[in-house]
Order: sequence, then C-alpha cells, then structure tokens
Amino acid sequence: MIIIRRLATLALLIGLSSPVVAAGQFFCCNDTSGKQVCGDILPHECFGRAYRELGSTGQTVRNVEAPQTPEQRAQRAAEEEKRKIEEEKRREQQRKDQALLNTYGNENDITLMRQRAEADVHKSIKNSENKIAEIKELRKKFENEAEFYKKKEIPAEIQKGLRNADYEIKAQESIIESRKQELDVVKKKYDEDQRRYIDLLRRVQTR
Repeated sequence: MIIIRRLATLALLIGLSSPVVAAGQFFCCNDTSGKQVCGDILPHECFGRAYRELGSTGQTVRNVEAPQTPEQRAQRAAEEEKRKIEEEKRREQQRKDQALLNTYGNENDITLMRQRAEADVHKSIKNSENKIAEIKELRKKFENEAEFYKKKEIPAEIQKGLRNADYEIKAQESIIESRKQELDVVKKKYDEDQRRYIDLLRRVQTR
C-alpha cells in the first residue's frame, strides 16, 4: 500500500499519463508534439532532445540539454573564445592599472618622469645635431682639397673622406628622425598614464 501511494504521488508530480512501473529515477522530455513523455529509462522519444532527470520524490535533479548542431557548437565555441579574450583583456588591464599605481605616487610624479624622459630624447637629438655639424666641418676640408683637382682625378682618400662624411651625416639624420618619433611616443605614453591615473584615483575615491 505504501509503495502504491508513493508511485501515485510520483506520477502526479511528474504528470505521467501512463502507469509508473517502478520507484526511483525517471526521465522526462517533451516529444515532437509537445507531449511529456517519461520513463524509468530514457524513452526513445527523448533521444536527441532536452530532458529532465527526476528523483524518487518527483523533484528534478538534473536538466540535460539537447545535443547541439554543428552550427550551434561552432557558435558556442566562438562565444567561449570571445569570452576568454575579453577576460584576458580585463585581467591585463588590471595588471597595467596596478603597475601604474605602483609606479606613481601622485600626478606630480608623472610630470617629473615625463620631463626626464623628454629631456633624454632631446639630449640625444642634440648630440646627433652636434655630430652632424662636426662631420660637415670635416667634409668641408675634403671639399677644399678636392678643389685642387678640378681637372684631375681626385685622390682616393679624398673621395673616401667625402663618401664617409655623407654616410655619417645620413646616419645621424636617421637617428634624429627616430628620436623625434620616440619623442611622440613618450608624449602619448605619459598623456595616457596621466589620464588613466586620474581616472583610477577617481574610482577609488567614489567607492
């Protein structure tokens, strides 16, 4: 009698239209027509469909999703990959923010470090400009010597001196151009550091 009552209660809980054959674990799903189908083993109608696993009390203990199509699997994989990338970006930004806070004690520190960085670049540019001036003076000497050989073949050492001077001037000009680009990078870096630092301080203050 107790078993009969238990089975009847279970049938009522899971909405079975057919008699329950045994107490314990049950599986239920909706078939193609939307009708609920249950059984103590997974019904054939539930193959390839989402189903619920119920315990002996009629409570759902597990929900199993329907097998995904190749398109759904591809979409889920793409979404998971996107989520991982976004999470990694978030963690990387957190690391950068913490490094920023560890580097600077206040906004004035940013200004001072920026001034030092820019001064180093300007110094390098000035050194190259001075070298160019020196090389041009040396080249002028070779030019003056070459004047004596207008109608004659210029000696090899004078030709070499002129070539080397031109090469060194171009090399120093390339260094200057590279340093100017570096100066732009330095300015952008400290502009961004200052903007981000202020933003982080505001967030801390509003917590």
